[in-house]
Amino acid sequence: MAVRLPRGFRAGATRAGIKPSGKPDLALLVSGLPAQWAYAATQNRAAAPSIHRGRGLYATGAPLRAVVVNAGNANCATGERGFRDDARMAELAAFRLGLAPEEVLTASTGVIGVPLPVERIAAGLPQIELTPYADPFAEAILTTDLVPKVAEAEVAGARVVGIAKGSGMIHPNMATMLAFLVTDAWVPQEALREAWRGIVDRTFNQVTVDGDTSTNDLALVMANGAYGEVPPEALFQALEGVARELAKRIARDGEGATKLLVVRVVGAVTEEEARRAARAVAGSLLWKSALYGNDPNWGRILAALGNSGARFDPLRVRISLQGIPLYAGGDLPFDRERASQAMRQEVVEVLVDLGEGEGAAEAYGCDLTEGYVRINALYTT
Repeated sequence: MAVRLPRGFRAGATRAGIKPSGKPDLALLVSGLPAQWAYAATQNRAAAPSIHRGRGLYATGAPLRAVVVNAGNANCATGERGFRDDARMAELAAFRLGLAPEEVLTASTGVIGVPLPVERIAAGLPQIELTPYADPFAEAILTTDLVPKVAEAEVAGARVVGIAKGSGMIHPNMATMLAFLVTDAWVPQEALREAWRGIVDRTFNQVTVDGDTSTNDLALVMANGAYGEVPPEALFQALEGVARELAKRIARDGEGATKLLVVRVVGAVTEEEARRAARAVAGSLLWKSALYGNDPNWGRILAALGNSGARFDPLRVRISLQGIPLYAGGDLPFDRERASQAMRQEVVEVLVDLGEGEGAAEAYGCDLTEGYVRINALYTT
């Protein structure tokens, strides 16, 4: 069923010929009103021109009206031309929408090192039909994803809709993901930006597929106020819920993945240490391989915890898998075949209690399969 965007937002997409597959690859997301916005982007030092431009716009504090996204070409590592092409894409989208280029954010995703075919973007933008629905936009921003990712929530009459892409090159400090959340609630920009940092840390920065952080990823929220004011804390909870759902869907759609891995850590000294510990388990290639093989090898979980930087005494640690206790300061007797069967579910949950404090967090990952190697061995060929 099509997902309707919040009041005042429209979106659309077209086939511009950027993707070799011929699938939709150029998209617009537009607010009819100037929107307050918050933004987080990759920490990769080889960041694409779209990221540099986005940071510059963010620093001005001016409202945002639209986002233009191309998929199939990252426009990264393309020299000075890449910066010119990114600016041109913003200008073309602004002209199409009757806006100033400074009101338009750019985003690109796809193969690194290939010049952006701006002439195809110029030809494609006038073909985009804007509608109140998220689905065409969600499809057009995909690369190796198998499914579009859309989530929604309501808060005191206002709505939140989130759209994301991401499947591989996924690791904290963003990932190869683009995430766009929009709401018709009104919220002061300073409060939105302060809240967004924590939301991203607890959701998008807790998802990992393969340990590689991309050059192009970003997470954006736009609030245009078309509905009106709602309780800020309720709005932030709704934004976090949508972001968390998108993060899980990214992990479940990891390249070649067959399962979603949810790692919950409690009892850490601090929340930050809990986040680090959970990410370490979710990102462990050894544990991800065991997950694929349905092997309840808790030793790999404990080893990953020990490398996370979180403080704990192994004698106080407890580890459960799918609700089955595996370790409590030492090996526990458990039915290995039962545990292996429990790992065959589409969602596998690991619970770790470090026994040190009140810090708690979750991280999201997936199993490591031959499919991941196959996809990435042939990515540009």
